[in-house]
Amino acid sequence: MKKSLLTIILILLSLTIVAQENWETYLVKKEKGLMTISVNMDLNLNKPNYKNLLIVGTSTKKCLKNGYPDTEGLEELYVFSDSIAFAIEKVAKSRLAGIITYQCAGFDVFYVKDTIGLRASIDQTINNNFSQTKNYNVIARDKNWDYYQESLYPKDLSEDFFMNQDFLRQLVEEGDELSEPQILKHWIYFNNANNRSKFIDEVKNLNFTIDSVNYKKDKKFLVGQNTLYYNYAKTRAYPFEVKISRKDSIGPAPISKLTHLIQVAATGFKGIYDGWGFE
Repeated sequence: MKKSLLTIILILLSLTIVAQENWETYLVKKEKGLMTISVNMDLNLNKPNYKNLLIVGTSTKKCLKNGYPDTEGLEELYVFSDSIAFAIEKVAKSRLAGIITYQCAGFDVFYVKDTIGLRASIDQTINNNFSQTKNYNVIARDKNWDYYQESLYPKDLSEDFFMNQDFLRQLVEEGDELSEPQILKHWIYFNNANNRSKFIDEVKNLNFTIDSVNYKKDKKFLVGQNTLYYNYAKTRAYPFEVKISRKDSIGPAPISKLTHLIQVAATGFKGIYDGWGFE
């Protein structure tokens, strides 16, 4: 019972610290499967003068078929992470830059100011508490934060990208391998029937099926942008709905290309793409 309570406390402390910063999570397809990357976005513009890269990780046997840790596996990784963070704090100043999960393993990516006594402190924590698992401990010089920029920070910063990633991450957490093509459904809205008709002709040429055409009188979107001095954003009616579908891959890269394609087509006829899903 005491162990369970301690685990819960450590997880809550870890989540509280992360919640105070701006983090984003996304998926990438690697040779052996899907990799989940969480990155501290604030560090892109506010890097401390820490020139040493530290990657510490451990493995768990409690994971789903797709290699993502299940609830108990995540709990094990959180306990490891908090223990390692405490070991680092005893000898050096650091910032947590990223968290990676891949093939039943979790890795914490730090930048640290000083490495004196660092490896010994981490090794002692691992040997005393986590000797039964496969562990990783890498320290390297990275004064320009190349690993952060090239391996952690996302290349796509669009709102659509992160919306897609949120949905994909939910599927992965449920055990989906994102390897099988699915019939994906997409919802697009227009402010008049003529633009909708032109869009339908366009997507038919792209082999989409028209599932339904409806009129949603209460469907509205906030369009335009607000600036420091002027308010250009206004709520406007887009009641002319069309739902389309096509069988496509749902991996991270294919879904980004697909939604961008539909977004461009919708914008070309003054429409608004409202997302995707499948049955």
